[in-house]
Amino acid sequence: MSAFEQLQPASGQQANVYLPYIQGSAKRNFLPFAIGLYQKGVLEGQRKIEGSENIPFAASWNIASLPSDLTRCRIQFDGNAELTYEIMMASFEYVNFLIEVIENYKRYRVTDFSQTFYRKLLRIDE
Repeated sequence: MSAFEQLQPASGQQANVYLPYIQGSAKRNFLPFAIGLYQKGVLEGQRKIEGSENIPFAASWNIASLPSDLTRCRIQFDGNAELTYEIMMASFEYVNFLIEVIENYKRYRVTDFSQTFYRKLLRIDE
């Protein structure tokens, strides 16, 4: 059983704090679960690599109180300290990426962040 099937959704009150920051009803449906995941502070998954084996990763982050507070996320790939990346963003933005993680899992049964997240993490668009 995956971590997502055991995930406890956040309360309606907790989800309401983030609602103004989340666009689209599909994303809003996943919001309580994304906040529940956010409150765990950790996520393990696999980075999908085209034409190659997936690379395992472990993500961890601090848990902020408010959607506008900063969250610092650290991701380590393949258990290798040299492949550790860190990013800071508003917690509502990070929760939005966690919604995408859950959407991807529901669709593909793979725990992975979106391409957009990795572009931000690796500062590709800066």
